[in-house]
Amino acid sequence: MRFSLFAHMERTDNSVSHPELYAHFLELCEMADRGGLDAIWVGEHHGMDFTIAPNPFSQLCDLANRTSRVRLGTSTVVAPFWHPVKLVGEASMVDIITSGRLDICLSRGAYEFEYERLSPGLDAWVAGEKLREMVPALQAMWAGDYAHEGKHWQFPATTSIPKPVQRPHPPLWIAARDPNTHDFAVKHGCNLQVTPLWQGDEEVANLMARFEAAVSDNPDLPRPEIMVLRHTFVGADEGEVLRAAEDLSDWYCTFGSWFKNDLPVTNGSMPPLTAGERAAIDMFSPDNMRKNHIVGTPDQVIERIRSYEAMGYDEFSIWLDNGMNHHKKRKTLRLFIDEVLPEFS
Repeated sequence: MRFSLFAHMERTDNSVSHPELYAHFLELCEMADRGGLDAIWVGEHHGMDFTIAPNPFSQLCDLANRTSRVRLGTSTVVAPFWHPVKLVGEASMVDIITSGRLDICLSRGAYEFEYERLSPGLDAWVAGEKLREMVPALQAMWAGDYAHEGKHWQFPATTSIPKPVQRPHPPLWIAARDPNTHDFAVKHGCNLQVTPLWQGDEEVANLMARFEAAVSDNPDLPRPEIMVLRHTFVGADEGEVLRAAEDLSDWYCTFGSWFKNDLPVTNGSMPPLTAGERAAIDMFSPDNMRKNHIVGTPDQVIERIRSYEAMGYDEFSIWLDNGMNHHKKRKTLRLFIDEVLPEFS
């Protein structure tokens, strides 16, 4: 099993400036590179002072000059916010800048808040259509001249300029939850990234079952790889673990507000929920966060990840955006590198 770091610039209040956040982000990524993780994944979000990542490619270019061995991935490029010709060229240029270390994970996006601003009228169904139209267009342009007449894009014969270092192209990943997306990814030679979000290991098993069903339904095609993305915290003792569960509870309550898009946004921020409002959201309670996420002492974390390895996951990605301060994030990543990673070497 490989291990990777999934990270944004993130804040739940404005006490830390954006330049400070970026310095913190870089420090964590450099730790991951030196510490033996296999990849770093950076996402795409817009207009939100909660997860700050307006263009993953710009951050990956900077990381290319600050790291030496990790692969550098987009997790994710939001397909409906890009034109295929623009995306294929920009991704190829970044593959050159990173000396062939680029992975590209695409998704349909998740936040209605972003749909309203970047593509008014877009909904999840149409976003999914755009994702499925995008992937074969990219692959065709990497192969040579290709003219596209689709539902959402039309353009005359075009090829990728420049050409990527990796041939035929950088590895493609699809963020998937429903069975149809699993089947689409397998049919188009894409790896899969899955996340159970706030749900427990039963959902991790369900996601693997959907993947295995898609592989079985396409017996003549190669088995792609599958990565699971999970909020992860390694604590030195039970007290640290319980406090981390409380932090994750607060983070998910904030995430839920953004996902529902039901609160006013001023200068990129939503008003914080009261303690009573957070306590009323049982599915995000500290007890559920402790049970469902990979939150524990080193031995407990190792045991949970071993169960994922036994299910057949090829990569485990540490989701380190969690509402905690930088000191806590740095400490838990250090414990993961020192205490957990060696057990899987």
